[in-house]
This record gives sequence, C-alpha cells and structure tokens, in this order.
Amino acid sequence: MTTPEARERAGWVFYDWANQVFQTSVVTVFLSLYLTGVAEAAARASGQPCTGRTALVDCNVPLFGLDVAAGSVYGYLISLATLLQVLVLPITGAIADRTQDKRRMLGLSAFVGAGATAALALVAGTNWQLGFVLFLVANTAYGASIVVYYAFLPELARPDERDALSARGWAFGYLGGGLALLLHLTIYLSHDAIGLSEADAVRICFLTAGVWWAGFTLVPLRRLRRHQKPQGDEHGAAVFTAGFRQLAATLGDARRFPLTLAFLAAYLVFADGISTVSQIAGLYGERELLLPRSVLIATILIVQFVAFGGAVLHGRLAARFGAKRTVLGSLVGWTAVVCCAYALTPGAVGPFLAVGVGIGVVLGGTLALTRSMFSQLIPPGREAEYFSLYEIGEKGTSWLGPLLFATVADVTGSFRPAIVSLVVFFVVGGVALAFVPVRRAIRATGNEQPLRV
Repeated sequence: MTTPEARERAGWVFYDWANQVFQTSVVTVFLSLYLTGVAEAAARASGQPCTGRTALVDCNVPLFGLDVAAGSVYGYLISLATLLQVLVLPITGAIADRTQDKRRMLGLSAFVGAGATAALALVAGTNWQLGFVLFLVANTAYGASIVVYYAFLPELARPDERDALSARGWAFGYLGGGLALLLHLTIYLSHDAIGLSEADAVRICFLTAGVWWAGFTLVPLRRLRRHQKPQGDEHGAAVFTAGFRQLAATLGDARRFPLTLAFLAAYLVFADGISTVSQIAGLYGERELLLPRSVLIATILIVQFVAFGGAVLHGRLAARFGAKRTVLGSLVGWTAVVCCAYALTPGAVGPFLAVGVGIGVVLGGTLALTRSMFSQLIPPGREAEYFSLYEIGEKGTSWLGPLLFATVADVTGSFRPAIVSLVVFFVVGGVALAFVPVRRAIRATGNEQPLRV
C-alpha cells in the first residue's frame, strides 16, 4: 500500500512534469522564433528589408526608445525578464516561509503563469510588444512557483534521499516536457493538413501549453500539505510588510553561512550558461546553421527524452561518486557541447542532432543535483527564502548570458562567436564549485550530513 509520504513525494514530482512545458515548448522552441518573426514583421511594416544575413544589422524595432535588431529582441527580453525575477522572488520566498502557506502560493503563481502563457495565443501580426509583456508575467510567475516548489524538497526527503528524489523530479519533468512537445510538434508539422497557417499552429501550441501547465498542477496541489507552523500571524497587506522584514533579517543572517553563499556564487555562474544555451538553441540553429524549424523542434524533442535518462544516470552516479564530483563532470560535458556547436557547419543535420543528444545527457542531471546539494546547505525554517536566493542564482544574473549573446551577435553580425562566448560560464563556474567544501558547509548550517556529497 502506498504510504502518505510516498504519495506526497509523487505529487511533488508531478509539478516538474507540469511546469516543464513552459521551459520546453514556450521558452526553448516556439517563443524565440515566433516573437523574432513578429518583430521582423513589425520592422518590415515600417519599410525595412529584413532579408538574408543582413537582417541582424538593417532590421530594427524600437525598444525603450532605442533601435535594436529584431533578431536580438528575444535576448533582451530574457535579460529584462530575469532582472524582474530578482525583484520578485526574494519577497516570494520570505512570504512563503513567514506564512508556511506554500501549497496555496504554488497554486496561485502556477495559474497566473499558465494564464499568461495561454494568452500568448493572442500575439499576432506585428504586436510583438504584447508578447513581450505576457512573457514577463509568465516568466515571473514561473520563477515564483519554482521557489515555493523547491522549498518542499527538504521537508519531503532525508539528506541521503534528496539526490534521488530531485533527479526523479527532473527526469519526469523532461519526460512530461517531451510528451507535450511531441503534441506540439504534431500540431506544428501538420498545420497544412488541418487547415492552419504556421502562425496559427504556434498560437495553438501556446494555448495548450498553458492548459497543460495549469491542469497538471492540480495533482501536487491535491497531495502536498503543510509541514511547518506559520512564523507569524499577519493577514492581508500586513503579510507583505512582515515578508520584507523577514527577508531583511534573512539576508543579514546569510552572512553567517559564507560557504553556502560560495556555493550560490559558483552556481550563479554555470547556471547562467546552462539557461542561455537552452534559450537560444533554436534561434542559433535556424539563423546561423540554416536548419528548418522542423529539424530544430525534433532535435529539442530528442533532448527532452535523452534528458530523462540523463537525470536518472546522474542520480545513480551521485549515489556512487557524490553529487559534487558528478556536477563537475557535467560542466566539462557542457563545455564540450558548446565548442561542438560552434564548429557545426550550416545544414549539418546529423552533427546538430549529436550535439542535441550531448545536451540531453548533461542537462537535467546538472540542475537536479545542484538543487539537492543546495537543500543540504539551508538553515532549517528558511527553505523558501534561501531557494529564492538559489533561483536568483539560476535566473537573477542569467541576464548576462543572453545579453552577452545578443551583444556579440549585434557587433559581429553572426551568432557563431556569440555561442562560443558562453564557454566562460562553465569554466569559471566549475572552478569556483571545485573550491567549495560542501561537507563543511552542511555542518555549518547544522543539518544532517548525507553519506556522500
């Protein structure tokens, strides 16, 4: 018979399944290409040519009073969206810890994000600005839901169980994202047969992505429960005031755990590279390697299913060698993958697929193990606040990666030097992580130590 603890863990894992559609179908596959096309349509409507390889230099749209290349709009959007998360996520974590109403906060943020994602179906013609705003809302809500979701991990598993549980969540997340992308790939590739334009098919994918995210979120909402008592009795607007006070206290207290902050600093760097590669892969494949969108989507679909096995593999490697050594090995793999992407020639479908398999092997496992490692470094009772700092470590400075990519592309007129510039994040982040004494960091927070770290 299934125990209540096992049932709750299974429900927690299901949120990885629910939310991955946003990162996979929306962020990685459809939005970058679709929004870039809408921005280029707006530039053409103003009389600009927007054709061929010169599109990066003579196809501009206004953004905050500046003329920017339409092909770089998405990079700037990711940068702004991430900076917005820096402002919102810390107070989200503080309120979650203060009220301990994590289940309700998870549902609210997930449904807001899913609603904004579904509303992307309204973006058409030349109104790329609407897509710009809707993505800001969806991405911020997504980040808030992740902070609360991650905060459940230390409550659901003992130290020696967290690597496996975290890896299982990432594995099923990529499996769910892969199945959703398979559905969207079917819609997209068969749009002519069912009487839809290409743009209409993409908008249907946005709509169904929002429905998928919201619908499967109901599973964890039914199974998760409160594990700790509220730390305050505030209600209404007073919750926000108390949340800011608690956040200030936590930030001051964080200085007592310099090794935890050192881990965050290392993670901040290499997670920036991971997120940037994931976000611009489709754009790089289409505009620099001249691959058809069907190949790009099929490759990312392959990545999703390979990532399922990659996350499971990383969990097993961590059980044998420790999470830190396994993550360091993955960062070497990331460096090799980016260098291989730089060396690809236009139209090389087979090598591009091989690079996609390489990404899948290291993608899920790297993030799953850093999530479980960080859960060991959190002072008890401050899970959501510290995971908000962790999410900032993943997202808060990840505007640097897209900004570097967009800037190099603007300056050189090519995405090829832009992609190889991202190697610096994996090298610097890996070296920094190697010097963090994780076991000593766990002792400093007073947490129980796992057998291997």
